Amino acid sequence: MGKIKFTKNELKRQKDALKRFLRYLPTLMLKKQQLQMEIRKIEAQYAELKRSREESYRKIHRWIALFGEDVSLPELIHVQSVDTEIGNIAGVDIPVFQNIEFTETPYDLFAVPLWVDTAVQKIKDLATLDAQIDILEKQAELLGEELRVTSQRVNLFEKVKIPETRENIRIIQIYLGDEQTAAVVRGKIAKNKLVRVSQ
Repeated sequence: MGKIKFTKNELKRQKDALKRFLRYLPTLMLKKQQLQMEIRKIEAQYAELKRSREESYRKIHRWIALFGEDVSLPELIHVQSVDTEIGNIAGVDIPVFQNIEFTETPYDLFAVPLWVDTAVQKIKDLATLDAQIDILEKQAELLGEELRVTSQRVNLFEKVKIPETRENIRIIQIYLGDEQTAAVVRGKIAKNKLVRVSQ
């Protein structure tokens, strides 16, 4: 608890601070709930994309193992760019997946096995899933950090600032009440002295 003055101005300042804390706390709690809800959505999307990726991987490995031809697929396709835009959730700027661009090296359809076209498409699909998963991880990281900070603020207000301010108000009111009572008593004593002196 910080040092407080036992004055009416300090009492007003503490009451104003309490009103601010009580007005701001519900907003913080709402933001915390919104962040928690969005993180759960992202985690569900993340789990779904991971399942899709694993399923695609299993399917590719089943049929690609049948072909013994040595084809250098990484030379045929490269990720050129992953396009994102900035979204905003509860005041937090997060990347949102838009598109992925590939650079394909032309190849002779007669010189490569028939399955290469399908393999190139599957690689594109997997790279797209990987990009989406990476972006979801960044979103979860950014929102998780904001949730941590917001939770700390909620706890600060609930457990420290509001109780501390209420206690300050109580102490100041007691002090001012005691001062007022003492002033009344002093006034009566002074009046009695005046009455005795004038008799």
